[in-house]
Amino acid sequence: MKTVKFYTLGCKVNQYDTQEIRERFIACGFKEINNGAKADLYVINTCTVTHRADADSFGFIRKAKRENPKARIIVTGCLAELDESRIKTASPGVIIVKKKGLSTPGRLHSFARGLSLNKATVPRQGISYFSGHTRAFLKIQDGCDNFCSYCKVPLVRGVSKSKPLSQIKQEAQRLAENSFKEIVLCGICLGAYGRDLKPTRNLVDAINALEEIDGILRIRLSSIEAADVSDELIQKLAKSGKLCRHLHIPIQSGDDEILKKMNRRYTRSDYINLIRKIKRAVPAIAITTDVLVGFPGESEDNFRNTLDLVKEIKPLKAHIFPYSKREATAAARDSKFEVDAAVIKERISRLKKIADKCACIYKKRFLLKNLDVLIESPSKENPGFWEGYTDNYLKVCMKPEGQLALKNRLIPLKIRKIRKNCLVA
Repeated sequence: MKTVKFYTLGCKVNQYDTQEIRERFIACGFKEINNGAKADLYVINTCTVTHRADADSFGFIRKAKRENPKARIIVTGCLAELDESRIKTASPGVIIVKKKGLSTPGRLHSFARGLSLNKATVPRQGISYFSGHTRAFLKIQDGCDNFCSYCKVPLVRGVSKSKPLSQIKQEAQRLAENSFKEIVLCGICLGAYGRDLKPTRNLVDAINALEEIDGILRIRLSSIEAADVSDELIQKLAKSGKLCRHLHIPIQSGDDEILKKMNRRYTRSDYINLIRKIKRAVPAIAITTDVLVGFPGESEDNFRNTLDLVKEIKPLKAHIFPYSKREATAAARDSKFEVDAAVIKERISRLKKIADKCACIYKKRFLLKNLDVLIESPSKENPGFWEGYTDNYLKVCMKPEGQLALKNRLIPLKIRKIRKNCLVA
């Protein structure tokens, strides 16, 4: 039996794509291995959102070559779409599989069948489980029409494309039958779901479809743009018994001048008013966000506006990224306005301190409260404890009494303490 290893970089959508590829290879008779043994075939699903992602992608290619110089290595994903020549120059002999023309899973399935004795396998669309996870990611949308000036993703993922509602329901049903209680809906631009379908659909339609499936206890949204948070979605958050009270809404900047240069289609006041509206409707909701520091031309005053905005919205978590110049994007042409690396590092440090204080303020609201926690795994950071998440994305650790089977159980717990890396119940 031929063996295969998968390496995945980047976002939830990439992780979903790898899972779909995994299921097709296994259907063709491959055996997946995860240990130090060398594999016959390596599939590396790359990311290109930052310079760091590029470097990590090349690092995994080198790792595969070192582990088994005779193995076949397939490179797919976002880096492969525009950087084929760079990959082949650095790593001669690798096989590049792009999405253009056919879907990545479909093309890789044909490749797998060519290497396998199992020729009769008919590929099934989508996924039926999610390897190594308690929560299953379900991609319902791909591509992006926004073209933020710093972002390479629309160039490699293409325009927005939505999955038919019938296929979403079929995948979710299979996941529920395989004991996945929480489904995370994800997409490159999740809020654009359904606009390209005929008849048109929207994100709430997808949520409604999943709510009807027995066994699914939670539906979580991955990331959604501020402009795509509709009144209908806010009402659904307020009334639903399954939709998690958590929205990840990127800020990127809290300054109107920088937002305009980024081609972000909202203003500072738009964002603040949206968060206030959401919190009025769903008081316990967790807001998480992304912030980009050091965009070309960002002054100290521009950055202070971002600091003030983070203080205003008090997110549970802020994912903070330094600006990374991406070739072929509009922002890459503004190299003469680049912010010094030392200044970016110092600003990130200041922002992180404020973000940590905001997280603590939010967490304190739930001290001595009872919360339902979906237990995921033993805690690596807290030996002897198990950990999981509440619907509003609070990480909770608990010490079991005796040898209880805890994984994938939704358990009511009382929050007793706040630690830096979790709440203790």
